[in-house]
Amino acid sequence: MSAFVHQTVLLAETVALLEPSEGRVIIDGTLGGGGHTEALLQRGARVFGIDRDPRALEAASARLAPFGDRFTPVRGEFGDAASLVPGPVDGFLLDLGVSSPQLDVAERGFSFMNDGPLDMRMSDDGETAAELIARLPENELADVLYQYADERHSRGVARELKARKPQTTREAVDAVKAGVPRKAWPKDINVATRTFQALRIAVNRELEQLENALASIPALLKVGGRAAIISFHSLEDRAVKHSFRALCGEAPDDTPKGLPITRVQRADFKALSRKPIVASEAEAETNPRSRSAKLRGVEKIS
Repeated sequence: MSAFVHQTVLLAETVALLEPSEGRVIIDGTLGGGGHTEALLQRGARVFGIDRDPRALEAASARLAPFGDRFTPVRGEFGDAASLVPGPVDGFLLDLGVSSPQLDVAERGFSFMNDGPLDMRMSDDGETAAELIARLPENELADVLYQYADERHSRGVARELKARKPQTTREAVDAVKAGVPRKAWPKDINVATRTFQALRIAVNRELEQLENALASIPALLKVGGRAAIISFHSLEDRAVKHSFRALCGEAPDDTPKGLPITRVQRADFKALSRKPIVASEAEAETNPRSRSAKLRGVEKIS
């Protein structure tokens, strides 16, 4: 097994939001390399670490073995946390997106930086990105690229992907390049970045998982329990923001200004920060991945 080493994002800020201590039970729904879980365990909490990636579970279990039975690894998807872990619990953590070890191993097929099979599965189950491309009709594939990554040339990219049926990441990149006019290639990111993001989200049903997890929070947490979610792109952050606002009884963002509406439901939660918490300049310098991270948290108050 390759080493599963991941640089944890917003570690101190996340721990501060969750307030781990002896006797508190916390679910880390995206265990990954175990960085957040280790910090929570060091402060006395008991942690259930959920991950669908067997490599992550194996590596994190080895890393966290010194904490004994205060750490419990659970293979599964974070959207099913309520059925995987006996509750209610004191804390629920999600660090969304793909981890560095998944990106860095060419055989996983997440990255266009190294050639490998066009896989992108976080687990070993389900269809690969190559199989997804082959299965979806061209118009549905284009919709995936546009909806999940705002790819403005989704129609052209989908047409090339369907025609070429790529089996490797390099072949997929070539298809994207053929589908996007050269003058429209972005200057700040690789032209295939958006397509790879969209395919990864679709393969792993990431937004569906997030929707399920957000819906489970009221039943998952006990009074005084806290949820903390780190997101890395606008689709995720928008979903978290709107869900947390609703839990806190706040009017949705699309409420017309001037109307005397401040609450849409009884507030069973309170927000733990007025704005999303972002990485410090020092962290952003040492870990570029943290630049796009946004941390939001809520506490159940009744």
